Amino acid sequence: MLKRKLIEKQEKETLASYAIKSSQSQGRAYKEKEHPYRTAFQRDKDRITYSSAFRRLQYKTQVFVNHEGDHYRTRLTHTLEVLQISRTIARALDLNEDLVEVIALAHDIGHTPFGHSGEETLHKLMQGHGGFEHNSQALRIVDYLEERYPKFKGLNLSWEVREGIIRHTTTYDTPQIESFDTNKQPSLETQVVNASDEIAYNNHDLDDGIISGLISMQELAKIKLWKFASDRINKVYPKVNKKIKRCLIIRDLINLYVTDLLNETRKRLNKYKIASSKDARESEHKIVSFSKKFNEKKEELSSFLFNSLYNHPRVIRMSDKAERFIRQLFKVYLNKPKLMPDEKLRLVKKDGVYKVICDYIAGMTDRFALNEYKRLFEPYERV
Repeated sequence: MLKRKLIEKQEKETLASYAIKSSQSQGRAYKEKEHPYRTAFQRDKDRITYSSAFRRLQYKTQVFVNHEGDHYRTRLTHTLEVLQISRTIARALDLNEDLVEVIALAHDIGHTPFGHSGEETLHKLMQGHGGFEHNSQALRIVDYLEERYPKFKGLNLSWEVREGIIRHTTTYDTPQIESFDTNKQPSLETQVVNASDEIAYNNHDLDDGIISGLISMQELAKIKLWKFASDRINKVYPKVNKKIKRCLIIRDLINLYVTDLLNETRKRLNKYKIASSKDARESEHKIVSFSKKFNEKKEELSSFLFNSLYNHPRVIRMSDKAERFIRQLFKVYLNKPKLMPDEKLRLVKKDGVYKVICDYIAGMTDRFALNEYKRLFEPYERV
């Protein structure tokens, strides 16, 4: 049997000097006996995988609402794609793959139903009551809302994983950070997941957008990065059908993103003399990064997605519907809290009715939220 101490020894021998080693973790809020054959981060990975919040990602929106079709990404499939990209990058940089995996698995568990529209609506409804932000909600889930252990609330994750959750930062994520030092950079493993999330949603949202018919490969031909990848594929496979061509181009784009990220990150590791995880944290510069030239190219693609997909009339209609659903659910629970389950009502005295309602709605899947709306508002629906 591969014992924990042997794995920890292998980490010290094989991982880069700047990687976080599981034996050097800053520990958990509640002290626990170490496991005989799993490291701290491996245990955390299991705790996230078996959590209720993780399972619910299967029926939460990425861009398209769950019932729009079976082939579109959900929060769960997106999470798995982020995980795969993160592992590839971490392995190439000799970082701690276990830590990267658990941060990737947990990075979206705080999301509401109906994607960013749901989050924005809850944030508006919670003005004056703490607001809402999905990274903070994810930390609240793992620290408090999940109930699986007799001696403490939450999952009692290690400090490094909790930091990775709250310091998840992308174009669309601006976490509210209180208990972590924002004067320092997050770990390199956290930075890898942040970059991998951007790689995944940029490229896989493109894929879903084309499949849905909301954007076309003809429109994308004007975008430099797409054209570059498309020309490379056409040169090798000039007669391949459109479906396979789309898949090949998306795959090539992801490879372009990852390759540039690795090349630039290695340059920065050398340039800023990063020899330890402490060096990485205390650096004035983010280390895991795309090159300046590539950033300009991907910005064009990101702008196209924002204007042509995320602001497409059909997506806006879905977002508008989602806002109405969540506003009405929030209002009815606020007027009659007893419409919520007893397990939620028991928390009202301690957490306040606004926070309990927010937690309840944020934890819903798209499907559950739609069914709950029907039960509460449609006269012939069974309650």
